[in-house]
Amino acid sequence: MRMPGPNDWDLFQSLHAVLEAGTLSAAARLRGLTQPTLGRHIETLEQRLGSPLFLRSPRGLQPTDLALELKPHLHDMAAAASAAVRDASGAADSLTGSIRITASEMVGAEVLPPILTDFRRQHPGIIIELMMSNIVDDLSRREADIAVRMAPPTQSALVAKKVGEVQLGFYATPEYLERYGRPGSMAELEDHTIIGFDGPARSIKDLAGMNVPVSRETFDFRSDSDLAQLAVMRAGFGIGVCQPTIARRNGLVRVMANVVVFNLGVWIVMHENLRASRRMRLMFDHLVEGVTGYIREGRDG
Repeated sequence: MRMPGPNDWDLFQSLHAVLEAGTLSAAARLRGLTQPTLGRHIETLEQRLGSPLFLRSPRGLQPTDLALELKPHLHDMAAAASAAVRDASGAADSLTGSIRITASEMVGAEVLPPILTDFRRQHPGIIIELMMSNIVDDLSRREADIAVRMAPPTQSALVAKKVGEVQLGFYATPEYLERYGRPGSMAELEDHTIIGFDGPARSIKDLAGMNVPVSRETFDFRSDSDLAQLAVMRAGFGIGVCQPTIARRNGLVRVMANVVVFNLGVWIVMHENLRASRRMRLMFDHLVEGVTGYIREGRDG
């Protein structure tokens, strides 16, 4: 077995692409290569490691234990390479280059677009990359540069600013409430069409903490996607949990205004090493101001 050397980074990039995409064809598109070329990369890497990386079966490629063992290291390498490209895309004091932001589905789709649009108008030389995921990305490994988080950061070497708290409540369309009535208590809510999560979620635990009998079976529409829940809520399917500013912007009406399902803290976070970058500092401050305004809008309504 010949261990791969520094010139084999291209082969490892192909392996990472296959592990992420699941098929050779999808990985080839991801890398901008032909499928035969990418296939040769995997075969070459297997020869040099002296062990198979995938098992071919009618169900497709099944990663071996070796491939799964390499996966987290490849993820770190890819994140580091991406961060290096972003760092090199603009000098520390320049207003050019890229910024990679990570946020939850709901924040990324419903909160950040106008804030980022305003930033782009002020700084047209800066490219913005947005990662939308409800999985908390590791800023210490530079998977992203700046994060908007609904939980306090636990990693060291991070700069964090708490910008406020959002109170989540129950909302529905005026049409739904006109047709089915407005519940005045948690007991009456049980007689309505409820939108919620498919798997275990914080909202289930918080409702349980309010002494409301609740489980997965409580919900008449189930999805672990916050955006899907908002979409059916907006369509008049039933009553769901929403942030006040997002609800108002989508024409939803608060149900049982005295009931707060739970409070969400909001933090803007970045790696402390990025303080030297002018564009990163500008984006950090812009997000603090923009998200603070978003939270204030919800309180003032």
